Amino acid sequence: MRAGPLLLLLAGCSGEPLAPLPQDGASYWPGAEWRRAAPGQVSLDASRLDNLIQRLRDNRIPQIHSLLIVRQGYLAVEEYFNASRANDVHTLQSVTKSVTSLLLGIAVGQGAVADVGRSVISFFPEYPDLLNLDSRKQAMTLRDVLTMRTGLDWSEDPYEGSPLQQLNATRSEWIRFFLDWRMREQPGTRFEYNSGGVIVLGGVIYNTTGLVADEFARRNLFDPIGVGPAAWFTGGPHGLPHMGGGLNLRAVDMARLGYLVLRGGHWGDRQVVPADWLQASLTPQVLRPRNFAGYPTDYGYLWWLLPLDGQGATGDPAATIYTAAGAQGQWIFVIPRYDVVVVVTAGAAEFDRPVRFLYQDILPAVR
Repeated sequence: MRAGPLLLLLAGCSGEPLAPLPQDGASYWPGAEWRRAAPGQVSLDASRLDNLIQRLRDNRIPQIHSLLIVRQGYLAVEEYFNASRANDVHTLQSVTKSVTSLLLGIAVGQGAVADVGRSVISFFPEYPDLLNLDSRKQAMTLRDVLTMRTGLDWSEDPYEGSPLQQLNATRSEWIRFFLDWRMREQPGTRFEYNSGGVIVLGGVIYNTTGLVADEFARRNLFDPIGVGPAAWFTGGPHGLPHMGGGLNLRAVDMARLGYLVLRGGHWGDRQVVPADWLQASLTPQVLRPRNFAGYPTDYGYLWWLLPLDGQGATGDPAATIYTAAGAQGQWIFVIPRYDVVVVVTAGAAEFDRPVRFLYQDILPAVR
């Protein structure tokens, strides 16, 4: 567990103001390690953040495992709690879905996937005998999966007995399980959270690139931006990784993913994720399907969109927090207006509590 006084030490014990650092985030790319700064050096209110961190240390906000804040390319806060450590490879839960969006965008940019308006089942000729096949299922597109509007009769809440629990239990026929499931309505008409469809996107990546999605991720996303160890929950045909919630990474590497999105998919001299894909992914496709901690959200391509002011419209980068969210409190918040990335990992029952302290503690600390 990280020593508690570090943030205070960085902030300076003499009370003298620290010299500001170059605000060159747009041209900075972390190497093996992030560059670091005291919060005050990158115009963050250290006392306000100290107050939040002390509450996390005292477990007054229960079961948070890490809090990282990157501003202008500087890692200004890196704290671990409840026996968690910097090198822990932590479950991302459904943050994995947002990573899957990035991977599919890369496949689109490479020309492997030509059109997200194409029918899902057309990518799987190896399943000619699907159950419950009708015109609605034939019409379901990749875009419908990306926006959680598959039209399937599928509910994941509660998890016990849900289609997702049944799918996870199979460990071998994930794609067929999803493609066989019964329809309820026309695709594209209603938001219904569906992890099974996101797993199937991994099958699309395999069938179009010849690479299992975890290897595709390593070659085309993780290695180019310096992501370290990754562990996946796997099953299904070809050892398919669970694209809906099965990825495990270190918190510092979650910050790299957020930083990639903050920089428009660019890393050094390489466009890792196509800029037009990111623009589509981070544009509201579904309005107000849910709220987190009482704050309204919109939805893009497997990314949640929170309004920067906590109540208004999203879509404009200056007014939007690009958000990846996972059960038990896994979060990446990308805040373009402030040049900030926030990462939280946790094992909490109240998974959206970090949204509350983002709005009430972290955003007010930005100067």
